[in-house]
Amino acid sequence: MMEELAALREQAEAELRKAGTEEDLLNVRTRYLGRKGLLTGLLRNISNVAPDERPEFGKRCNEVKEDLSARIDQLLAGMAASKRNEGFLRERIDVTLPGRGVRHGILHPVTQVREEICRIFAALGFSVVEGPEVELDYYNFEALNIPKDHPARDMQDTFYIEDNIVLRTHTSPVQVRIMEKTKPPVRVLSPGRVYRRDSDISHTPMFHQIEGLLVDRGVTFGDLKGTLTVFLKQVFGEETALRFRPSFFPFTEPSAEVDIRCVICNGRGCRVCGQSGWLEILGSGMVDPEVFKNVGYDPEEFTGFAFGLGLERIAMLKFGISDIRLFFENDMRFLDQF
Repeated sequence: MMEELAALREQAEAELRKAGTEEDLLNVRTRYLGRKGLLTGLLRNISNVAPDERPEFGKRCNEVKEDLSARIDQLLAGMAASKRNEGFLRERIDVTLPGRGVRHGILHPVTQVREEICRIFAALGFSVVEGPEVELDYYNFEALNIPKDHPARDMQDTFYIEDNIVLRTHTSPVQVRIMEKTKPPVRVLSPGRVYRRDSDISHTPMFHQIEGLLVDRGVTFGDLKGTLTVFLKQVFGEETALRFRPSFFPFTEPSAEVDIRCVICNGRGCRVCGQSGWLEILGSGMVDPEVFKNVGYDPEEFTGFAFGLGLERIAMLKFGISDIRLFFENDMRFLDQF
């Protein structure tokens, strides 16, 4: 039995020397040390050994078992380390390669225009306020002097959610909500998304407006003209010419639309300005006394002015963009220009 044990050990060592993979080593372990392995079989036949030789035979079997197990563990660890090192070599980083630049994000042109306008009016003492985009009919129309049967509702093709709930068609409802909660003086700017059922190269169902409101004692149309003149010259340049034209809005009286000299043709006349040399830029006017009554202001004591403009229109004129739909297509070739 001792000779058989020695032969088994030599045979196992020979197989370990030939083993080239982890699977080969595991097969050797199972073949010799497993529950049905060759070494385990010798131990089970220990009864065939002379009684006085059994302790020595058992001791030698355990030594062979421990030696083989340690040898297999050592070889497995070596293979794992070699495999890991090969992976490191294959995946190593070449620190001599030039780095990859990080692409910086940019602000959307409409956002750039919005921030510029907010900065200008912040310097004039205006605060920026916001309100809900899903609005009650009362705030969107009735409180602004536009009752349900008013023809001015036809000017704004509205998205109705329910009979008295709409997607706001302008940001003027924010001004009403502010006046309901705030006593004069009031000086606010309300930017945000608005919605109308319209879509072509100059209109989209969702677009951005920014509206301003100033209420105090003794506010005049001259204050309105001065404020808007300062604003437009800062946006389009000090050399910008502008004019005020009489107009109509239900919530202001008197009302005026403001034009600037065409930034494309410099007033000579072109397709953009319809050969007139002028571009309509915003609507404005003195707040109608009926609006003041709806929010609890005394129109005999307070006066004020309001104005509103589309941010996309300002951006189109400022950057020379001909199609409003470009703002919403997320084409990086377009956006990277800004």
